[in-house]
Amino acid sequence: MSCSVLDEEQFRLSCQLLLQRSDQLGDGWSWEAVQGSEEGYLRKTALRSVPSDWGPLHDQKGFSSHPQPQTLCDSTGHEKEEQDPAASTGSDFLRAEEEDAGSYTVTNSSSLVLQYEYHILFSCSYGAPVLYFRAFTLEGRSLALEEMWSTIHPNYRLCLQNCPLNAISQQEHPLLGQPFFFFHPCRTEEFMGPVLQAAPDQGRPVNYVLSWLSVVGPVVGLDVPLQYCTALHSTKPD
Repeated sequence: MSCSVLDEEQFRLSCQLLLQRSDQLGDGWSWEAVQGSEEGYLRKTALRSVPSDWGPLHDQKGFSSHPQPQTLCDSTGHEKEEQDPAASTGSDFLRAEEEDAGSYTVTNSSSLVLQYEYHILFSCSYGAPVLYFRAFTLEGRSLALEEMWSTIHPNYRLCLQNCPLNAISQQEHPLLGQPFFFFHPCRTEEFMGPVLQAAPDQGRPVNYVLSWLSVVGPVVGLDVPLQYCTALHSTKPD
């Protein structure tokens, strides 16, 4: 088996370790078991502010807007030191992460507050975790796929939409039977391979799910706190 392919047992171990650290940090992850089944998934909900100048969502009814002072922030709204904006091109959205595409300049326009629900499931077909998510206005209206694209940072959006396959699309949740957006796992092995191969040389353990989430999560506003890396131990998949 390739070192960048995960099996279900390794997935559950990675999830257990992530949950332990989440409980310590109060980060809000939980394990949701499916009634009448041995299957389950990680779940987290969060409020997220999206700058209105990212897209036309602020023109839609049912969105709560809040004025924002001009500052440099990451996708969670934390202030960051000023850096050159990322100039990401092509279909490799990972380059946007490396070039700090998570930074943006908030203007004096308002921001949109949305409620997000994130699920992490295991895909037997791809041997990888899959991120499912959905978003709602504070009034409870769910976002359509076209609206969801307006909540993604413009640098990420350009890269994702230039991919041969739609990296983010909408389908029925495999365990709940409800419509969710999901991050297509077709390239997971491609970007996880170098991460797992480099770990032994650097003498550090790797939690597969955590490492994967630190790459795909920020694309849809789900940042992973650095504190996860300070005391989280796991083993590299065989």
